Amino acid sequence: MRVSISKSSIKGEVFAPPSKSYTHRAITLAALSKEAVIHRPLLSADTLATIHASRMFGASIDQKGDDLFIQGVNGKPRVPDDVIDAANSGTTLRFMMAIAALTDGITVLTGDASLRTRPNGPLLEVLNRLGVKAFSTRGNDKAPIVVKGGLGGAIVTIDGSISSQFISALLIACPLAQNSTTLSIVGELKSKPYVDVTLEMVELAGVKIHTDDNNGTGFIIPGKQKYNLKEYTIPGDFSSASYLLASAAMIEGSEVTVKNLFPSKQGDLVIIETLERMGADITWDRKAGKVTVRGGKPLKAITFDAGATPDLVPTVAVLASVAEGTSRIENAEHVRYKETDRLRALAIELPKLGVRLKEAKDSLTITGGELKGAAVHGWDDHRIVMALAMAGMVAGNTTIDTTESVSISYPDFFKDLSNLGAKIEETSEE
Repeated sequence: MRVSISKSSIKGEVFAPPSKSYTHRAITLAALSKEAVIHRPLLSADTLATIHASRMFGASIDQKGDDLFIQGVNGKPRVPDDVIDAANSGTTLRFMMAIAALTDGITVLTGDASLRTRPNGPLLEVLNRLGVKAFSTRGNDKAPIVVKGGLGGAIVTIDGSISSQFISALLIACPLAQNSTTLSIVGELKSKPYVDVTLEMVELAGVKIHTDDNNGTGFIIPGKQKYNLKEYTIPGDFSSASYLLASAAMIEGSEVTVKNLFPSKQGDLVIIETLERMGADITWDRKAGKVTVRGGKPLKAITFDAGATPDLVPTVAVLASVAEGTSRIENAEHVRYKETDRLRALAIELPKLGVRLKEAKDSLTITGGELKGAAVHGWDDHRIVMALAMAGMVAGNTTIDTTESVSISYPDFFKDLSNLGAKIEETSEE
């Protein structure tokens, strides 16, 4: 689909969509438990891929209203009777690679063209050192992936500089192994808040994982444990809410309240602090879970470290495009290994809108100014599309293609924007 956006101000209240990260983990842990109910899950393309994969491993998952009722495998996933298609979801692929290691047979996992370009080397290496036979069919560490079960315990290290999903996958699977595992992280652990979310959910599900106090960069994971997640309500997603909050901050006359945003382990709640640093008029009622942003105050340039929160890079890049001065987004090389190379995508598309930008290996330097309308490419990437939509409401006369990709994390994004007053027209692409 293609979307045309005119200059718009937005006003009103909207619920934040449920967290994609928490939904992935809740479904996965419920599927490994005996029986559970998940309230208000995000049902997007990515999380539907996790539901599909969990069913392939033997879980029964039924949707009733806003809830998922799950009959899990009680720690014993079966061998799938077909190839698992993780679609575009890196989280699904990595989590299910580790769960496949718990079966007593062979699992084949693949995904769409984009997912088949994403690296999995560190996870494959560790799985093999834990007694599993795991490899890429093309010999390049990328899907399709074959995993032959046999997960045991060992003392292992893993590179944390590419994706936290590798660590989260092991933290989920290793408690069900026959022996204990000591997992040490080498290199900088990127996107650490996502690991914190995993640890929070694992603990809620009744499993114990200990921090390795010797160096503080690893985990001791006792084996032969059981998951017992019984009920969980998914919190609102700060990543998705960031586009609404940032849009309101950029546009004079806007005032938006996003609800269901409570304090949590989500790293992307730093969007609130980021907007404050840029000078936005923003308030957060933590008890009520409401964040309100009023547009009109000039935004100022900042330096943004993307190490822990790579998903905010597109949002911050667009904010920097209208801020006074020159902003720098740094420590961001891992942003290149997402659904697309997001640093490159931003470096190509934002200048079409009049943005002055310099791209480096791990950074973007952006000088704020006046945006102008243009036809831009969404790169089949939900976060690039939503960020460009933010810019389009400021620039006006902007068209974005591949907008159906928002179904990955925020299916109602354009509907919510329209309800808030954004001038949006959707058309089919030829």
